[in-house]
Amino acid sequence: MTAEKETGKDTGAETVADTSARGVTDETAEPQDAVPEGAAPLVELAQVSKFYGNIRALEDVSLQVHAGEITCVLGDNGAGKSTLIKIIAGLHQHDSGTFRINGAETALGSPREALDRGIATVYQDLAVVPLMPVWRNFFLGSEPVKGRGPFSRLDVDRMRRTTHSELLRMGIDLRDVDQPIGTLSGGERQCVAIARAVYFGAKVLVLDEPTAALGVKQSGVVLKYVAAARDAGLGVVLITHNPHHAYLVGDRFVLLKRGAMAGSHRKEGLELEELTRQMSGGSELEQLSHELERAPVPQHLR
Repeated sequence: MTAEKETGKDTGAETVADTSARGVTDETAEPQDAVPEGAAPLVELAQVSKFYGNIRALEDVSLQVHAGEITCVLGDNGAGKSTLIKIIAGLHQHDSGTFRINGAETALGSPREALDRGIATVYQDLAVVPLMPVWRNFFLGSEPVKGRGPFSRLDVDRMRRTTHSELLRMGIDLRDVDQPIGTLSGGERQCVAIARAVYFGAKVLVLDEPTAALGVKQSGVVLKYVAAARDAGLGVVLITHNPHHAYLVGDRFVLLKRGAMAGSHRKEGLELEELTRQMSGGSELEQLSHELERAPVPQHLR
């Protein structure tokens, strides 16, 4: 986000250049074309490992995030998904391997640095202030002002107007952006967070279990907006333990198990049943099903 956009005077309408800079297309725009063969990924992890003392959190994990694609990271609790998020988001640095952003090797020092490099992370708890209005949460920490020096003040009208228009662009028509964000449904709050990341120029959007606490209908709403972010040209990392949700929107799939790679696939030629089998452990699940089979009742007890 440039300083001009944060503090500039309200022009009453955004220019085409402003919209293009954020990678947002209007409702009549054509979907993004498929990623060209050999195109450089926005984010790439190659053989990345992270250890906490003698504890292996991640070991030799690789993934690529391309513009206009959704990379799904699947795994059960303890698989290493949270550690992977923290490395991409700049909370933790990897101990070995290579982390590249736009082809340049890097090690992020903070979440602020990740944001400056175009990586926005939406955590499961969303980090919103429930009693604050929707527009205030939308601009939280990046509020535009008008006036100068001691006469500067928050540009509330601009924030209200921009919040409504950006949510409408994502398909959310809120009648009142002054309502506390805590009054919105879980799916709507997720969508506000996604719209905020798109507006503030994210190139890579990392979503931490966005459908974990939602019902079927609300999960579908969130997945629709995840797909909208992809169609706006963002590279999306979707962290989930639900293979059905991942398969609906995913282009690439990385499976983690106990901190290590359990598989890496593109969607072409991969069936949902196979994805589910690999994530659930395959042979381990079959063994469990045999163990849970009801033993035959002896004849004399019938």
